[in-house]
Parts: sequence; C-alpha cells; structure tokens
Amino acid sequence: MTDFWTLWWVWIVDALVLSIVEVFVPAFVFLGMAVGAVVVGVGLAFGLLGWIATLPVLLIIFAAASVIAAIALRSVIGVRKGQVKVWDSDIND
Repeated sequence: MTDFWTLWWVWIVDALVLSIVEVFVPAFVFLGMAVGAVVVGVGLAFGLLGWIATLPVLLIIFAAASVIAAIALRSVIGVRKGQVKVWDSDIND
C-alpha cells in the first residue's frame, strides 16, 4: 500500500502543470483545479491531511477545493464585458 502523504510534491507539480495549461486554455477551470491541487499538496506537506490520506478521500478533497476555488475566482474576477450577450429579439424576425 502506498503512503499518499509522502507524495505531497506530486500534488504541487500537478498544480504547476494545471497553471501552465490555464495560460493556454483560459477558462478558470484549470486555475480552480490548480488551487485545489495546492490545497491538497500543502495539507499533505504540513501533515494536516496525513491521518486521512487515502486516494479516494484526497480526490474528494481535491474536487471540493477545486469547485470552491473556481466559484470564488469567478465571483472575484467576474465576467468580462461583452462575454455574455442577451438577445432581445428573435433572429428570424
């Protein structure tokens, strides 16, 4: 059995890779996932998640942290002007 708490650096490298992907595909999704990976990596490095460090639990923490980070980034950074278009009339009229 693998001790997942000893692989904290893998989560940090994953966060770096996801940050680089975000530069090429700007959608806030990969940035939220990078923040989630940092949360898990730092939690493992400082021993905060060592007592529950099984792969399914770490993936659930990663997913939850990623969703929270994506929602927070979307609310802080917001929608760019002109990104959302509201149609008032039918295009076929």
